Amino acid sequence: MKQFVFVVSSLILISFFNHSYADEFTVTIPFGAYNPELNTPAEVWYDPPFLSIKSNDTVTWVNADREGHTVTSGKGAGRFGWMDSNQNFGKPDGLFDSERFLPGETWSHKFEQTGSFLYFCKIHPWMEGRIIVEAVIPDYPQDALGNKIDGFPIIEFTKDGLIELDMSWEPNVIKTHEKVSFIYQTYDPATNSNLDKMSYDISIIQNGKEVFRDKGLTQVGGDYRNFIFDESGPIEIRFENIVSWGTSGIESGARAPPDNPSLRTVKFSSIVYDNPERVHHTESIIQPKQTFQLYYEIAVAIILVPAVLFIFILWRMKTGKHTRPHSNAKSSPV
Repeated sequence: MKQFVFVVSSLILISFFNHSYADEFTVTIPFGAYNPELNTPAEVWYDPPFLSIKSNDTVTWVNADREGHTVTSGKGAGRFGWMDSNQNFGKPDGLFDSERFLPGETWSHKFEQTGSFLYFCKIHPWMEGRIIVEAVIPDYPQDALGNKIDGFPIIEFTKDGLIELDMSWEPNVIKTHEKVSFIYQTYDPATNSNLDKMSYDISIIQNGKEVFRDKGLTQVGGDYRNFIFDESGPIEIRFENIVSWGTSGIESGARAPPDNPSLRTVKFSSIVYDNPERVHHTESIIQPKQTFQLYYEIAVAIILVPAVLFIFILWRMKTGKHTRPHSNAKSSPV
């Protein structure tokens, strides 16, 4: 039920937020469009015949012809299709329909969904046009309610106040079919120090369904996960079952699992936009395998190995014995 409320409220607020970007466009039905002959005053049936707009934009059709027309979504008959034996008069798809409006009148439609929309006139089925609706993609990150995220990382706390979780993602604006890396660090708010070896469950909820789940253990106070979204829509990144462990593998005092698991749940949200440049992907998602631990061990090795060698050299210099070579030759008597 909570997931349903989250999705519905997100979509409503996103629609309201995007309304500020809305523009208005005009398509004219020129004089002569009623005539299917090649030699007519109308060079096109709808002017312009192809129009590219953004979601929530409005298109107004102006009837400048001498007869009534319709703007009906679906595929028309083409210039000659209506004349063949099959009597093709077009196929409406039910998305929008102006019904007949007379010369001098107008009809408007607001396009809220993205996609490519064919339309035609039911009275004159050779008249065809197309509207291409693209999503409005901001150049800054947003949460699931359409609010601008001013900067990364986003800082949240568990309800018991014992654990701080800082989140960011790259790229900042998430699009479909494009890999995104969710990067996070964990802290003890009391000491402002990293929480090493913190176990947790991470999941991603999109449009009311879980699309990703994994378990994790922070190394050197942080971790990350990669993902590629197939669909657009609001998302929620959720951390659950958070437990901070000591280096010995024992629960570190007050950071043991609470009696109420909801006290150890942290949530972040964002929006995934339709990618205008990619409609599919072939990349494989590779998740970290103790990556931070590996970096830690490499750093330790870089510092520790030279130090051990230096100490060993000093020890050899202090404890080494320097002896003269003995000669086996006997001295001659004088």
